[in-house]
Amino acid sequence: MTLDPRALAPALAAAEEAGWTTVRLDLDGVRSKDELMRRCGEALRLPEHFGGNWDALADCLIDLSWLPEAPGRLLAVTSWRGYAVARPGDWETFRDVLEQAVDFWRNSTEGALTVLLAEPGDKPRPKPGPPPRRG
Repeated sequence: MTLDPRALAPALAAAEEAGWTTVRLDLDGVRSKDELMRRCGEALRLPEHFGGNWDALADCLIDLSWLPEAPGRLLAVTSWRGYAVARPGDWETFRDVLEQAVDFWRNSTEGALTVLLAEPGDKPRPKPGPPPRRG
C-alpha cells in the first residue's frame, strides 16, 4: 500500500499504541541490491545468519522470531522510488518478497505483517466524487 508520508507518523504511532513492533526502512540513496540488503539488515535488525540475498530475506520475513513478540508488525518503507527507478527488476523482486511475507502472516495466528510504502512528494490521491453535472 502506498501511503502519503504525512500519514506515516500517525500510522506508526497507532501501531505502536496497539502493541505492534514498528520498523522504518529508509531507502534514500539506495541504488544497488547490496545496499538494499544492507539497509534491510540494519533496519530490521536481521539475525547474523542473514545471507544478503532474496531467499535469505524471504526466509527472515517469514520467520520473524528474531523480533519481539507482538500482535503485529508494521514495516514502513520510505524513499523507495529512486531504487525502483534505478533497479526496476530488483524492485519488483523486493516487492514480491514483501507481498509473499505479508500473505504468509495474513494466514498466521501469531500476528500480522503490514508493509506501507511512503515516498516524500507523493500527493494524496483525490477520492472520486460524483460525475460533473451537465447544465
